[in-house]
Amino acid sequence: MTEAILLVGGKGTRLRPLTVHTPKPMVPAAGVPFLTHQLARARAAGVEHIVLATSYLAEVFEPHFGDGAALGLHLEYVTEEEPLGTGGAIRNVASRLHSAPDDPVLIFNGDILTGLDIEALVSTHRSSGADVSLHLTRVEDPRAFGLVPTDSTGRVTAFLEKPQTPEEIVTDQINAGAYVFRRSVIDTIPAGRPVSVERETFPDLLASGAHLQGMVDSTYWLDLGTPQAFVRGSADLVLGRAPSPAVPGRCGDRLVLPTASVAGDAKLTGGTVVGEGAVVGEGARIDGSAVLADAVIGAGAVINDSLIGAGAVIGARTVLSGAVIGDGATVGADNELREGIRVWCGATLPDASVRFSSDQ
Repeated sequence: MTEAILLVGGKGTRLRPLTVHTPKPMVPAAGVPFLTHQLARARAAGVEHIVLATSYLAEVFEPHFGDGAALGLHLEYVTEEEPLGTGGAIRNVASRLHSAPDDPVLIFNGDILTGLDIEALVSTHRSSGADVSLHLTRVEDPRAFGLVPTDSTGRVTAFLEKPQTPEEIVTDQINAGAYVFRRSVIDTIPAGRPVSVERETFPDLLASGAHLQGMVDSTYWLDLGTPQAFVRGSADLVLGRAPSPAVPGRCGDRLVLPTASVAGDAKLTGGTVVGEGAVVGEGARIDGSAVLADAVIGAGAVINDSLIGAGAVIGARTVLSGAVIGDGATVGADNELREGIRVWCGATLPDASVRFSSDQ
């Protein structure tokens, strides 16, 4: 396996305000852009050439990663003028691939954090003779996902969209967002128009008699589409629960990047990461949270399961729980923000202006 496509064109609407100025794959997780973890894991599995299918804020990617040499990769970038969906994006970059018609091409969604055994997926694809192989994972409640039942040999038998009744839930296996395509199959995807690989390409291939193989891999898997999930994923990377060779330091309860400043009596736990240039004041307590570059956390602040954007300022004694604070925002002293509240980039909340009590 030497080639892969990374789908990184989504707008990340559910992650706003984190994605107002930054595409979702470039939002820092465990101290580096999330995409870095995906690229590093692909390289560790033997991938050498990766094409990034970009769209939203496409200009951000290449200045950061360049030609990929620093990661031991050869990176190329293809930008969609109009969003083409997952299938359309795959087809749009086909001309940049070097593989022969029967060679495998690995495809990743840019918002999935996973411990997938990439080499095992490729091996399953080769040994089964499949046209497309899919990484499947099992979930307790599959109603929010598309189900992918398989037969006793792992061959996919159907694609069932978001079942709602018990009778419709015929399996707990879902599409986990990583695939191996036979190179020639990519050329059968219609060009120049939006195509959903999940809703159009896969069902059409199945209907035509193509061989679609599923491989269930129940290692770590998390869709980072919401702020709460993104914060959890970052913490799990720091804690070592989610594997990545790109975490810039030792795994543990906390990760403090080199130019950050943390007061001696501040307490950082639960996989908290403090980014470059950030400052954490005296007596602050931060658990399971991400503090991005150049943010300032005031003395005595208490922050749980939250994400503090780049350059944001959190005032003294302010309490945040499940909050997302946008880049450059200021939350004054003695505020209390809970229940998934989001503060927009550059916004300012005065001292003691917001308070959530336990009986609200």
